[in-house]
Amino acid sequence: QVQLVESGGGLVQSGGSLRLSCAASGRIFKINAMNWYRQAPGKERELVAGISSDGSTNYADSVKGRFTISRDNAKNTVFLQMNSLKLEDTAVYYCNAEVAMYTWSKYVGVWGRGTLVTVSS
Repeated sequence: QVQLVESGGGLVQSGGSLRLSCAASGRIFKINAMNWYRQAPGKERELVAGISSDGSTNYADSVKGRFTISRDNAKNTVFLQMNSLKLEDTAVYYCNAEVAMYTWSKYVGVWGRGTLVTVSS
């Protein structure tokens, strides 16, 4: 099995910064894309940022220029640096990864349990 564990969430004032981390562990042969999603109260889960195995990135329009996604392939870890945080960034942030557990297996999507980010005025 594969587990994703997020960390780094918390309470921050508007305009502040936080850095989220997500470490994958367990039976891992290879990880393809790693992504950050978020879900605010009463809203659907949305993609925030993604990074492919070769380092290509994509961002939601709402976070472009403020958030930066990166990864450490040697440690199976993905990061999300969040700057200039706004009230509307308040949400539970979830890590997602496409993982192949064996050389012959397909990639499957794995989710973390989430970490809460609260931005206050």
